[in-house]
Amino acid sequence: MLVADTYLGHRDDDAVAEAVDASDYATVVLSDTERQRSRVRTETTAGRDLGIVVARDLADGDVLEAEDGTLVVVELAEIEALVLDFADRDISPATALELGHAVGNKHWNLAVREQEALFPVTDSKERMEATVADLLPADVPTRYEHVPPTTFDDGGVDHTHGDGTDTHDDGDHSHGGAGHAHNHGVRTIDGGDQ
Repeated sequence: MLVADTYLGHRDDDAVAEAVDASDYATVVLSDTERQRSRVRTETTAGRDLGIVVARDLADGDVLEAEDGTLVVVELAEIEALVLDFADRDISPATALELGHAVGNKHWNLAVREQEALFPVTDSKERMEATVADLLPADVPTRYEHVPPTTFDDGGVDHTHGDGTDTHDDGDHSHGGAGHAHNHGVRTIDGGDQ
């Protein structure tokens, strides 16, 4: 089994990109759960048995090196999110607080992207829709979208990719206040365990 145990950096880094482009690299697609584990046994996209042993959360585009010198490029499987689109909507503070209270009691993770609120689908769509339905004005559109799992990250890994946007985490748990940069145009609020 191939074992990737050295983190080289992100593919956006010129030196790392050059090394990848000059090699016969392998690609692995990780789930949100797998990317957060320090040890994972999986397969490359070509079907080669692969062990990953790194003490860090992985991001889309991270590059690892195996003991035999093989470079491994990490891709992340997208997750489904419920999106509430508040663009051009007049939402009262009371409505916003009621919605925040309801989803906070469910401990849903939240990411804010411009005028949209995104929640990872962690329950049945019917239950999630029922939670927000009575709290939303009728003109607030909802939809589902596949997003990178890093959309909901609340800290620990710097996913700076140089696109010029900046976001900040508003919680070290569902009611806290620590922060980090996550340059994907998304602000995250952790609805995790207390």
